[in-house]
Amino acid sequence: MEPVIIVLIILVVLVFIALIKTIQVIPQASAAIVERFGRYTRTLNAGLNIVVPFIDTIRNRIDLREQVVPFPPQPVITQDNLVVNIDTVIYYQVTDARAATYEVASYIQAIEQLTVTTLRNIIGGMDLERTLTSREEINAALRGVLDEATGKWGIRVNRVELKAIEPPTSIQDSMEKQMRADRDKRAAILQAEGVRQSEILRAEGEKQSQILRAEGEAKAAALRAEGEAQAVRTVFEAIHAGDPDQKLLSYQYLQMLPKIAEGDANKLWIVPSEIGDALKGLSGAMGNFGGLGGGSGGNGGASQAGVPAQERREKPSID
Repeated sequence: MEPVIIVLIILVVLVFIALIKTIQVIPQASAAIVERFGRYTRTLNAGLNIVVPFIDTIRNRIDLREQVVPFPPQPVITQDNLVVNIDTVIYYQVTDARAATYEVASYIQAIEQLTVTTLRNIIGGMDLERTLTSREEINAALRGVLDEATGKWGIRVNRVELKAIEPPTSIQDSMEKQMRADRDKRAAILQAEGVRQSEILRAEGEKQSQILRAEGEAKAAALRAEGEAQAVRTVFEAIHAGDPDQKLLSYQYLQMLPKIAEGDANKLWIVPSEIGDALKGLSGAMGNFGGLGGGSGGNGGASQAGVPAQERREKPSID
């Protein structure tokens, strides 16, 4: 009985192993390559799959999700014979598991070497300044070359990025000095421009202030002149309305003589011929008033009141 039991146990184990090998569960976003006697048979997709045990074998399991692979820095020579180290990152995705398995031995290594050679060809046609400022152009060129070359490998390159571009240390020091000088220059220019704008605004403000002040003074002078003209007109109309005689006019004329002679600059002033008639009329009026008082001084006053026409008198200067 014991040999029979042992045989049954062996059969059960074999059946269990056969079941395990028959049922293959493939995770989502994965694929498996099946070979029968060393030859490709089919590709297993995600889910439950049945294979022939001991005949079909799983050659390779491939992740179909997008992969990110960073490559180490690569020394690249620019057009102006400067060595720069460039780090790259590749975003790729396997679209055909069969081609990725049988068309290339190691697609990761192939992509890396293709990236290095393509990068050297692109950077070799650029100088350092263009290399530092043309990341998008370099990324687009790399992606175009890699996508075309890896298409037959069942791989799609979605994106290529340059992580860092490191020029030599001496070049970095020179670039820092140049950038510092450029910043100092821009700061000096901005400061000078600020001072210039400030002076312009100050001059414009002073100009506007002077214009407004002059306009105010002109309006004030016009208003004063208009007021004085109105006052003279009012006085003139009042005088004419009162119908003054010659004696009153002569008296008012004599009252205005001191105001005419005011000022240090008035060294010489002219007595018009009309003042003689005014003085004669005033003298006659005062003589009549003196005659009424019984005095004879009126004739002497009248005789001194005669003044030649257009006589020039000089005002004594006060030192």
